[in-house]
Amino acid sequence: MNMNDFSSIAPILMVTLAACATMLAEAFRKQDDHSGAKWFGVYGVIGLVGAIATSTGQWNESRIGFGVISVDNYTVFFNITIAAIGLLTILLSVGNAERDHLPSGEYYTLMLFAIAGMMMMAATTDLLVIFIALEIMSLGVYVMTGLKRASGESAEAAFKYFVLGAFSSAFFLYGIAMAYAVSGTTKLDEIGMRVASSSLDPSILLILAMILLLVGFAFKIGAVPFHMWVPDAYQGAPTLVTGFMSTGIKVAAMAAFVRVFLSTLEPLRLEWIPIVSVIAALTMILGTVVGVAQTSVKRMLAYSSIAHAGILLVGLAAASSAGKAAILFYLVAYSVTNLGAFGVLAAISSADRPHDDIRDFAGMWKERPGLSALLTVFLLSLGGFPPTVGFISKWYIFNAAMQEGLYTLAILGVLTSVISVFFYLRIVVMMYMSDETAPEHRPAVSGLTVAGLLIALVGVIYLGILPGGLISIAADSVASIF
Repeated sequence: MNMNDFSSIAPILMVTLAACATMLAEAFRKQDDHSGAKWFGVYGVIGLVGAIATSTGQWNESRIGFGVISVDNYTVFFNITIAAIGLLTILLSVGNAERDHLPSGEYYTLMLFAIAGMMMMAATTDLLVIFIALEIMSLGVYVMTGLKRASGESAEAAFKYFVLGAFSSAFFLYGIAMAYAVSGTTKLDEIGMRVASSSLDPSILLILAMILLLVGFAFKIGAVPFHMWVPDAYQGAPTLVTGFMSTGIKVAAMAAFVRVFLSTLEPLRLEWIPIVSVIAALTMILGTVVGVAQTSVKRMLAYSSIAHAGILLVGLAAASSAGKAAILFYLVAYSVTNLGAFGVLAAISSADRPHDDIRDFAGMWKERPGLSALLTVFLLSLGGFPPTVGFISKWYIFNAAMQEGLYTLAILGVLTSVISVFFYLRIVVMMYMSDETAPEHRPAVSGLTVAGLLIALVGVIYLGILPGGLISIAADSVASIF
């Protein structure tokens, strides 16, 4: 153990220390001291900014810390992306978390611990550590889902998510056990060498390990048929928590998914690509078709998230260098867009009026034209309209699929994207073209929330018009693990 080991985990350590500081501040804060709650977000910002700064300094380095934490461009890319998701969530939470009656100390502490788990999941090169990181991330999000203690719907969502999450973790753990039985190790590079040596005649245990690991990852990103938790968890969780878990979990899970399947298990691609392709097709179809029928906005965005998971799996199935970079670009595009959309929902909602029904948006442009315009841009980006980042990110994925001869998946992806525009535009039509008017006043929006929404807007437009810089960084990042 030396300083290089500790410098390898510096970004994760900073976020963890910020979480501990927030937890201690909550423990010593008097119950009637509301001013102390304002510092919780500040501790989070300090830790996350520190994580971004130290990660940036690790660019173009290549080393292993503690034998299991990789420092490479791939890890740096995801550390910065996950920390940025946390920062944007904190900005959007100012004022909104208190109005939603969320316990501030617990909310920020759990978020930071979950972020630490996400960053560890993206950085580790050992299956057991991936499992530990996955549980750190998941336990934090399970509790965050049920933070509305007075809400039966929130408690039910947290319980369902916890039970199904434990079920999927068992599959993942069995996959690790079988991989260990085949290779005698849980380290990805050593497993990869064993897989490469037996790829011409893989054993039954190796195939089972691959399938069980696939099930574990597919559950976390919300792919069919392991999507059952997504609609209930998204609807029951506080809106801010829904936005955080819809982006952070997907980014962290895909980071580990790509590292395991496109690097360690790449010699078995002829075995797993057909399975991933079928799951991708079913995920896009179900997410789009069922999403069309929703009247709850959060459930609609939940099925939208499922459909987007299918598009990410198309990039995984393409498995080319273009497809690998497209996955990373798509994760950033989806994160900034989805956080913006949920940020607007949180800004216009209150504890007694959650703004979850499409009819609640009737005539919103008359009272809140700025928020209506922002929500319109975010929804159009989710639907893939140019010149937003949603359009160019889908183009990169489908173009990579076409290059690899996956014409059916690419065409299906385009068709489902076109159909999905219908349920996004339903909200836009309700805001601008409905004769109805929502009966109750919408709450005031804090300046930091507006700043967070404007940052998301700039990201959606800038990356849609000038995506070259980020796609180049994504390509350099993913190249460091192959």
